Amino acid sequence: MSHTNGENAGVDEERTRERDRRHVWHPWSPVRKSGADGPVLVSGEGYRVRDTTGRGYLDAMASAMNSSCGYAHPALLAAAGKQLALLPHFDLSVGSHLPVGRVAERLAGLLPKGLERTLFVNSGSEATEAAVRIAHDHWTNRGEPRERIVTFAAGYHGTTYVAQHLSGLPTNALYGGEPFPVTRVGSPLPPRELRTPAGLAALTGAFESAVLDGPPPAAVFVEPLLNVGGGVVLPAGLLRVLRDLCDRTGALLILDEVFCGFGRTGRMFGFDHDGVTPDLVTMSKGISGGYLPFAALTTTEEVYASFAADPLIGGLRYGHTTGGHAVACAVALAVFDVLEEQKLTESAAALGGHLLDGLLPMLDHPQISDVRGLGLVATVECHRPETAAALVAGAAARGVLLRRQGPCVMAIPPLIIDRDGIAELVHVMGQALADL
Repeated sequence: MSHTNGENAGVDEERTRERDRRHVWHPWSPVRKSGADGPVLVSGEGYRVRDTTGRGYLDAMASAMNSSCGYAHPALLAAAGKQLALLPHFDLSVGSHLPVGRVAERLAGLLPKGLERTLFVNSGSEATEAAVRIAHDHWTNRGEPRERIVTFAAGYHGTTYVAQHLSGLPTNALYGGEPFPVTRVGSPLPPRELRTPAGLAALTGAFESAVLDGPPPAAVFVEPLLNVGGGVVLPAGLLRVLRDLCDRTGALLILDEVFCGFGRTGRMFGFDHDGVTPDLVTMSKGISGGYLPFAALTTTEEVYASFAADPLIGGLRYGHTTGGHAVACAVALAVFDVLEEQKLTESAAALGGHLLDGLLPMLDHPQISDVRGLGLVATVECHRPETAAALVAGAAARGVLLRRQGPCVMAIPPLIIDRDGIAELVHVMGQALADL
């Protein structure tokens, strides 16, 4: 990693942390009196980052799980700069700009046939809000109102009000009344047993009961891999079961690809592993490589056309000031080029296999209950959250940043990582575990 000492010149570590402690409210974090516990970062290049002290780390968190192309990628920087000089943005409710049409067309080429109409927003949470609004309005526009949504209890779809309402995770508990009915399907088996034929049968039965018991749902809304819910790999074929259930009941199948999309699981989209086509798909994170806030929701022409019957404006009553931001669109186009030219999806599949193989021996440790993975997502599940916290701390002390979800430790490196990076990641996690 080619850094100069000058990048940290003038950075006062003590002053930086004092400023952070006094003025920054960190999301998803306990209230602290001593400031941020983690590193205060200054720069990044490739799959490594550097903090205010000049220390480097292998980033196995991919920033916020969105740094697909790594840091300081010249193609992404050039795309952003070029578009900034031309036109930063324009209100898409009254006009358009060149990058938005181009990125929508590219998305239609990446997604299965039939998914060709895209709405652009700023975050995965906003994409969830839009998806639920579209699903409900679609049925209202057809004169057949439906409200209920079926989803995973351990699913996560964002932190706006509607997104939190979908989840059964305790950290997502609502602070007000429920805006619409949600049926949440719990896991009938531990994660280690879930990705088996028995796990598929158990989940099939649970979802059939959830969908068929009660009024017909407006939609079934799930992630292809439960990310915040513990990095849980679902049984092969589950999405095909859900597609069939939706076809039988008329419910829309909404798949949340915010985390899985754009190569993370070793396929372009997580649902590609099961070969299904959803009615709506939400996307964010890797779509712009973490360089700019950007998200999208793509649906079918049938769903889009139903909005002509809207009695007020004859269209969608939803949007954001910077939705489809021109610079973000330009960066997304560059991301698509990098994914294709560097074959990062194929690389994620191959390197993910090496990563999982390297971590599987951890199963012999008495404090580890499961090791699982899909593409460049690897999860080491501990018996206790305290063990997971110690494992993450031990790896950070050795220069590797990992993500923790309760008792689960997740390795989610940028897709541009190489064999040496994977070997280092496996070695450091092994050392950190040996210290427990």
